[in-house]
Parts: sequence; C-alpha cells; structure tokens
Amino acid sequence: MICPVCGANNPDGSNVCASCGSPLQQAFDPSQQPYQQPYPGQQPYQQPYPGQQPYYGGQRAIPNPGIQKREIVTAIILSIVTCGIYGIIWFINLTDDSNKLSGDPNATSGGMAFLFGLLTCGIYMFYWAYKRGEIIDNLNVQRGMPRTNNAVLYLVLNLFGLGIVTYCLMQSELNKVADGI
Repeated sequence: MICPVCGANNPDGSNVCASCGSPLQQAFDPSQQPYQQPYPGQQPYQQPYPGQQPYYGGQRAIPNPGIQKREIVTAIILSIVTCGIYGIIWFINLTDDSNKLSGDPNATSGGMAFLFGLLTCGIYMFYWAYKRGEIIDNLNVQRGMPRTNNAVLYLVLNLFGLGIVTYCLMQSELNKVADGI
C-alpha cells in the first residue's frame, strides 16, 4: 500500500504510514459491506461502488438520484392558491431537476429559463418545453424504457396554453426517476 502523502511503500493492511505516520485508506472491499434489504414491495437494485455513477441501461435505477419527489395535485393547488407564484417555483425546480438528471454542465438553470421566458414574452417557453421533453425522452432511454415523443407533446400543450399540464406530465416522469422506477 502506497502512502498518498509521502509515497512510501507500506505493507498491505497498514492503517498508518510507517514513514510519515499519515493515515492510509483501506481499499474498498464489497464483501465487507452489509447487504441492504429493499423496502417491502420494492424490487432489489444494484448499488454502485463508492464514486461510481449508477448505470441505468436495462438496470433498475437507484432511488432518489438527488431530486425531490413532488405531489402533482398539491403543486397544482398551491399554484392556484398563490396566484401562480408557486407555479414559478415549480417551473424552476422542474428545470433544475431535469438538468441535474441530464448531467449537462452548460444547461440553462431554472432561474435563467424563467428570466428568458419573461424577456421573450413567453416565446422561450415553447423552446423550453420541447427541450425538456427531449431530456426526459433521453432519460427514459437510459433507464431502458421505450422512447416516446414527449418533446412534441409538451410543445403542443404549451402552444394551446396548457403549460400546467406540461408541468404535471414532466413531474410525473421525474417522480418515477426519484422513486427508482
């Protein structure tokens, strides 16, 4: 085992470096990790090794990949009760969650997407709906599900003024990812 601080070679199983006294990290041994039982009614899923990204292709997704599951009915009611203010927050969260799942470092943040929608008098929202549909389609393909053409559906819904339905459909897909389905 090589010391990461001084580079000295130490015998395997050493906890500290014999040369400089720095603590040594032990190699990851998956046989030493306890087996995690799935929740009742949930299928078992494969845990990634530390530092490894989960693999979705044909495999069951790992629950809660860093996004929050939201109740759709509650979000609709809050959007109505707050005269649309919660709808803005919901829009920003949908954008940020889908960006997080897509892994695109150059994706437009939710706040910027909302600002672009305001500056373009809503025209940007059509583009946004189409791009979010593409992201969710790609996410479904990565999870081993069939490709649907949600991008066109979301665009058409926004063209007819049914953006709230678009939000509901997107949230439903993101909730499936958060649940690991």
